[in-house]
Amino acid sequence: MEGHMFECVNQAAVHEELEDETRRLCDVRPFCPMLKLVTRNCGRAERLLDSKIGVLIGKGLHELDALQDQEVKDFRSKMFRISEEKMQRVQLMTWSEWLQACFSPQLEPGGGATPVTDGVNDKQAEASLKVTMHFDQSQVTTVSRVVFTILYTLSCHQAGVTSTILYTLSCHQAGVTSTILYTLSCHQAGVTSTILYTLSCHQAGVRAGLFHGTELLCKPAVSSESSGRSEHVWNRTLEFDITVSDLPRMARLCFAVYAVMDKVKKQKSTKNAHINKYQTIRKAGKVVCHTQSTDELEEMLNPIGTIQTNPYTENSTALHIHLPDYNPHPILFPPFDKLDGRVKGKQPTSAQHFHIELKEIMERDPLSQLCENEKDLIWTLRYDCMENFPQSLPKLLLSVKWSKHEDMAQLQALLQIWPKLSPRDALELLDFNYPDQYVREYAVGCLRDMSDEELSQYLLQLVQVLRYEPYYDCALTRFLLNRAQCNRNIGHFLFWHLRSEMHMPAVSVQFSLILEAYSRGSIPHIEVLKKQVEALSKLKSVNELIKLGTIKNARSKTKEAMLTKEAMMTCLRQSGYTETLSDLHSPLNPSVLLSGINVEKCRYMDSKMKPLWIVYNNKLLGGDTLGIIFKNGDDLRQDMLTLQILRLMDLLWKEANLDLRIVPYGCLATGDRSGLIEVVSSADTIANIQLTSSNVAAAAAFNKDALLNWLKEKNSGDALEKAIEEFTLSCAGYCVATYVLGIGDRHSDNIMVRSTGQLFHIDFGHILGNFKSKFGIKRERVPFILTHDFIHVIQQGKTGNTEKFGSFRNYCEQAYLILRRNGNLFITLFALMLTAGLPELTSVKDIQYLKDSLALGKTDDEALKQFRQKFDEALRESWTTKVNWMAHNVVKDNRS
Repeated sequence: MEGHMFECVNQAAVHEELEDETRRLCDVRPFCPMLKLVTRNCGRAERLLDSKIGVLIGKGLHELDALQDQEVKDFRSKMFRISEEKMQRVQLMTWSEWLQACFSPQLEPGGGATPVTDGVNDKQAEASLKVTMHFDQSQVTTVSRVVFTILYTLSCHQAGVTSTILYTLSCHQAGVTSTILYTLSCHQAGVTSTILYTLSCHQAGVRAGLFHGTELLCKPAVSSESSGRSEHVWNRTLEFDITVSDLPRMARLCFAVYAVMDKVKKQKSTKNAHINKYQTIRKAGKVVCHTQSTDELEEMLNPIGTIQTNPYTENSTALHIHLPDYNPHPILFPPFDKLDGRVKGKQPTSAQHFHIELKEIMERDPLSQLCENEKDLIWTLRYDCMENFPQSLPKLLLSVKWSKHEDMAQLQALLQIWPKLSPRDALELLDFNYPDQYVREYAVGCLRDMSDEELSQYLLQLVQVLRYEPYYDCALTRFLLNRAQCNRNIGHFLFWHLRSEMHMPAVSVQFSLILEAYSRGSIPHIEVLKKQVEALSKLKSVNELIKLGTIKNARSKTKEAMLTKEAMMTCLRQSGYTETLSDLHSPLNPSVLLSGINVEKCRYMDSKMKPLWIVYNNKLLGGDTLGIIFKNGDDLRQDMLTLQILRLMDLLWKEANLDLRIVPYGCLATGDRSGLIEVVSSADTIANIQLTSSNVAAAAAFNKDALLNWLKEKNSGDALEKAIEEFTLSCAGYCVATYVLGIGDRHSDNIMVRSTGQLFHIDFGHILGNFKSKFGIKRERVPFILTHDFIHVIQQGKTGNTEKFGSFRNYCEQAYLILRRNGNLFITLFALMLTAGLPELTSVKDIQYLKDSLALGKTDDEALKQFRQKFDEALRESWTTKVNWMAHNVVKDNRS
């Protein structure tokens, strides 16, 4: 055993080393019933840890070992050393020190705390430690595009340097073997390229551009369109009007090789390829990239594209690049402390009228475009910006002429003395528009002031912007790893946010490196997370069994339900499933221990993907059951984002002393189109409440007493009055939230009410104004759901109770104005998610909906007038909602 181990080919067609012999074969699930005995190459303990980490992150570490990438090797070596030092420090900790390090409890000031001891000799030292626990019960044409980063490390005095980059692009589509030869040369920028491209079309051309973030540094270079059916040849020079010394450190050179079939329509399809920027500055020679397809056809040059090569090489276009060693001497930017003293000189204060104009510009939302005159004004008055509008740093950065090294030097000097921003304001600096390394390091410095709770609130976005970082080893990665390893709750969600996107080629290597680094620095957490991963694998197997059963028995619905439910029960009772699914920390909330499945109460839901409704007994909740929904086949990331924003709205309202009883239930994407949703206890849908109150499904939606009567059944005496107040507050919160976020598809099964009175919305597949329509007609004609039966509850069943309705309306208006004051934060958070691949958040145009719904750019009075008009419209047109609900109830009744 010390010298050998087994290896298999797993379901993902990847070689997996079975180091941990305690694992069951049914958990391993080899592709074929065959194991191979192999010789160990290192110590057993090290191999065992590597194997566990590989299983945990879903990518064998031998795959990382095989990568011939110096940046990967450097990052892993550094993280291995840091993690080893951290684990050595952990082993020397007392129990109380370890508790503080892993779970970061809030320490109460003063004495009187209950001591937490480790049973040794440090009772007095630990007497001041108090752990406070909080329990929250609320529940065809071809276009090939190449984008890569040129990370020039240049001196301001270096100019006229020339280089040659050889690009060979070969395409193996439909056996075509024709070749395009294209020569691109830039005498001033010092870049010369040759592209060999295989293509069969009528006309083809090449476009190239230099970018810093999304800013084009100079005019794009465009070739003529070559005509020909089987062969296209260019031998032409393209020049960029920029010198090498003016290229910013994080510049990207983007190519698009495109084919045009129709001169008028210019239909195109695109493919992306990116060069590993680490190799660009570290060594010369040949680099091979494989393109990645994209449907974004509006702009041929895509500077936001991933820099990762396509791992699926068989069906992708191969790009061969040769980077010659054009300068034997190192070329460096001057470090901060060596900058010319002249750039640090304070500039004179601006005139008063310029100050007023500057103030107006700085108060605009992040989506507002700056004209050239405004950019010049901001840059000229940059010291005024620093002293009077420090939060305006993003606008100053957009005003920098990144194509001038003098301006870059001035900006870097200014960053050293710029006041620290609040973490919320600093988030915007991590967007793709700000690729400069020093800017991003400054932003991360501001984030260090975040509490663990605040960091958890924005962790979803911080993981997404990792893909904008130029290097694997960057300030943001180090910050997240450090905070995650100091607080297990943050580590838990960092792990799942990373692992859920491991299937994406663009981030697979980067995220696996961070996951490996986290695991090595948090070894005690590995087994906890590994059990969750295995449990989710079991649930996926059960879901696949159910899907298979429903297909086989599709003709008989009754037989299908009976046989499939029986098969599900049998599966869940097997010892392998029972052991794996019991006694694990919930991925939705790691502070909740899922003790054991209540098999009799488990079921699957009657929707296309057959989600599992799993019920757990929970000893820590006084014997109450706890429900989770497992989905396999649905992308939960948009729901996760919407619920995160709802939690933030709830927080902002509470900060303003307005508690609107929001129920932001748990939702977590755990893999490729899979994840978990928390079941909110003691709640039912509006549809079910209405249907149980009426014998006729068509009439149920128009019974205005149904909801109030249901609350009366669940509550009596003073409890009813409390439940109506809960309903009033929560209804106000969700009216405002769904309006601001443009949440659509609001049928009566997507709105629920708890027995305590809290109303809440579920299922956020349509956001930002993407309302459903049929035959070109919008099915939802109201800005938000406010029906007369809701008003009937708010008014306690009394038609003339205008006082209660007036309070409800006032809650809505207060809530709306509070969100308006934080409009820039909402825009920033959605902008940071633009490259996540969410179906209804793909461009800045989608975020424009938020700007309009929050009436940004208007005064509070103007905005309040707009909201009041929307409120009246929602009430006036609520009959259309009832008609939609009636149709939904009839369809639902027919299905059952």
